Amino acid sequence: MKFFLDTANLDELDRALAWGIIDGVTTNPTLIAKEGIAMCEQLRRICERTDGDVSAPVISSVSRDMVHEGRELASLHGNIVIKVPMTEEGIKAVSALRSDGIRTNVTLCFTAAQALIAAKSGAYFVSPFFARVEDAGGSGQQLIEDIARIYSAHGFATQILAASLRSREHVEQAAKAGAHIATLPFKLMESLFRHPLTAQGIEQFASDYSKVFDPVKA
Repeated sequence: MKFFLDTANLDELDRALAWGIIDGVTTNPTLIAKEGIAMCEQLRRICERTDGDVSAPVISSVSRDMVHEGRELASLHGNIVIKVPMTEEGIKAVSALRSDGIRTNVTLCFTAAQALIAAKSGAYFVSPFFARVEDAGGSGQQLIEDIARIYSAHGFATQILAASLRSREHVEQAAKAGAHIATLPFKLMESLFRHPLTAQGIEQFASDYSKVFDPVKA
C-alpha cells in the first residue's frame, strides 16, 4: 500500500519526504487556504519536491468550469491528478478530462455505488472517506472491502485511495480491506512510528550495553 501525505504545508512535506516512504500528496481547498498562497503557486512548489502523484482540487461546481480548472491545473506538472467531487457534474468533468488524457481523483465518496460510478467514468483514483462514514454510523473498513470486491470482480483499474483516516487503527483497517493508498495528515503519519514498547526496548538495550562497555555513563 502506498502512503500519501495529506497536506499543503511545505515544511511538513519536506520532513515526511526525508523518511523515504511517502509516495505522493493530496491537498484540498481548506489545506491550501491555510497556507495563504494561491493554489497554482503552492501546487508548483509541492510538485517540485516530490516525484509522486499530487491530487489538486477543483473549486467549481459546474462540469464546464471543472474541466477548465482541471486543464489549467494539469498543465502545471505531469504529476498532477485532478481532484473532482462525486457529483453528477463532477462525473461529467471526469469523463471529459479522461478524453484529454488527464487523470482524476473522485473524492467525497461514501458508498460502493458511488465508487462504481467513479470507476465507470474512468477515474484514476477514488477516495472513500473512512472516518466520515464511521461518523454516520457505517463501517469504513466494510466500505473499502466492498469497493475492492467490485473492482476486482469487474476488472476496474481505478485505485482506492483511503481518505479521512484519523487513527492508526483506521490505517491498518484500510490496508487490510484492500486500499491501494492511504492519505494521512502529517501528525497521524508521524504517530505510526511510535509505540511505548519500542521506546522501552531502545532504552533497555542502550542501558544493558552501557553497563558493560561504558561503566562511567552507566
